[in-house]
Amino acid sequence: MSAQPKQSLAVNPHRSIEGIYKAPGLHWVGDGFRVAGYFSVIPNAVRKLDPFLLLDYHPAYHYAPSEKPRGVGVHPHRGFETVTLAFQGSVAHHDSTGAGGVIGPGDVQWMTAASGILHKEYHEANFSRQGGTFQMAQLWVNLPKTHKMGSPRYQGIVAKDMGQVRLPHEAGLVRVVAGTFQGVKGPAMTHSPMSLLDIQLNEGGTVSLDFPAAFSLGMVVMAGDISINDSANATLHDFIVFERDGEHVLVNAKTKSQLLVMAGQPLNEPIVQYGPFVMNTEREIQEAFVDFQGGRFGYLED
Repeated sequence: MSAQPKQSLAVNPHRSIEGIYKAPGLHWVGDGFRVAGYFSVIPNAVRKLDPFLLLDYHPAYHYAPSEKPRGVGVHPHRGFETVTLAFQGSVAHHDSTGAGGVIGPGDVQWMTAASGILHKEYHEANFSRQGGTFQMAQLWVNLPKTHKMGSPRYQGIVAKDMGQVRLPHEAGLVRVVAGTFQGVKGPAMTHSPMSLLDIQLNEGGTVSLDFPAAFSLGMVVMAGDISINDSANATLHDFIVFERDGEHVLVNAKTKSQLLVMAGQPLNEPIVQYGPFVMNTEREIQEAFVDFQGGRFGYLED
């Protein structure tokens, strides 16, 4: 009997969509940040989007003038990083290492809490006095266990230093915060492989995204209406979570659109979280409390 020829199986390079999630209700963080906590509506979000732990998105909102800047007072973190992206308005930051600064439209603040830090964040004083439209996003990024007890670090990244790729046919612009896109590298230093992109598309514009199939991938629609892989639609404030089953995503803008895209290699490590502490074991969480209460996170005036 002659051997039958092997049949080649067609492989769809497109990533499947795990789910498209509507924005949850808004809640206040302190008195200055009116945010939607997307991970609260995604089942097993931390597993599906590892190494990302949280996304708080502050849609555009007009604040009245105030002599006292709104914000969040002194609080601790250990074991992860906070990444704050300002789109409209300005945010000021101070921490117990002495680092700090102001991030304005297009800027990013990448703070590595690592072994422990105190910080506070609030509307920048001039913005607060004048009032105006405020829009931002904050990601929490988990640290590998080998870096959780490292030294804290602060990266203040200004808009002019972002990697930029202008898409062909006037389709739009990709700002590269971390990782690479079409050979252009973002300025952020990361502890594990990841990409963070701010994508602005004109009506009818398309962008082709390619990440390793093993990477977690999610995106939030900050403006407009889009189609994904010519098979699904998403609209303003939707969050799209992808499966880890392909490398390619094609996005088409039905109207002028803006996306925040996060992709990262999963750490696949145990996660134990208690509020602002994210470690690998319960014992490490207990140690974080002891160190915080013992003043080993430093000092920062409220």
